Amino acid sequence: MIRPLSMTSFGRGEYAANSRTWTAEVKSVNHRFCDIKIRLPRKYGALEERIKKEISSSFNRGHIDVNIIYNGEDEGTILLKTDLAFARQYQRCLQELNEELGLNSPPDLAMIASYRDIISSVNQEEDLDEIWSNGIQQALKSALDDCTKMRQTEGGNLKEDLVSRLAKVAEAAEKITGMIPQLIAEKKSTLEERLDTLLAGVALDQARLAQEVAIMVDKADVTEELVRLQSHISQFTNFLNLDEPTGRRLDFLLQEFLREINTLASKITNAEVAYLSVEIKNELEKMREQVQNLE
Repeated sequence: MIRPLSMTSFGRGEYAANSRTWTAEVKSVNHRFCDIKIRLPRKYGALEERIKKEISSSFNRGHIDVNIIYNGEDEGTILLKTDLAFARQYQRCLQELNEELGLNSPPDLAMIASYRDIISSVNQEEDLDEIWSNGIQQALKSALDDCTKMRQTEGGNLKEDLVSRLAKVAEAAEKITGMIPQLIAEKKSTLEERLDTLLAGVALDQARLAQEVAIMVDKADVTEELVRLQSHISQFTNFLNLDEPTGRRLDFLLQEFLREINTLASKITNAEVAYLSVEIKNELEKMREQVQNLE
């Protein structure tokens, strides 16, 4: 199976057997868990667990609606039964009445058959294993194959979009990384100039002054945030290429992306860095929307 897979899909399958045509429709949308809703004829309710198991083999999570119907004859499901002993009693009673009343009208077959319970219908239980293996399962597999094709196509499109946006995030992060040495130097110079102006004429220990400036500059250092950001970018790429469901991990990783970029933006008061941070957050928000649809 080609991954990543989208959780959005629709599939339809048909299978004809024994004077019936079974139709299965499967529709799925994104959901945190695997939530399966099944609609099928009530008399086949015992097959619901088999259907869920079949669906679970294709879906790890998502809200999945399954509708199964059939058209055709219910062959072998209804039988007519004759109660011969009861019919003989009816016949005997009618003959006695005929003789006793002198009606000269002996009972015939139509008269006897018209009485209740002489001929009755009974439901014959169907072979559910046969219904499953030579009907529902085949139609369901066909529908799931349709869903898988659609999910792979949609998943491929989502992957392309995510890779493209991730490249923009990486490019912006690289620009910020290249600006850091100059920004730190400027920050240090600005702090020293402000302190010189504010403390003009006041004798201070230069070593202590240098130490305080270094502490303030260190607070503005975002090297750790940028390193973690690069690590997240690498992890995100690896997750996209795994042949397993990774939607939840990607969603969590994007939250970590946002945490790092928010911390970075709060530490550096620079117009260009602020602009790049906003651009990164904009891309990350769009990526989160897309990831919500990945299994």
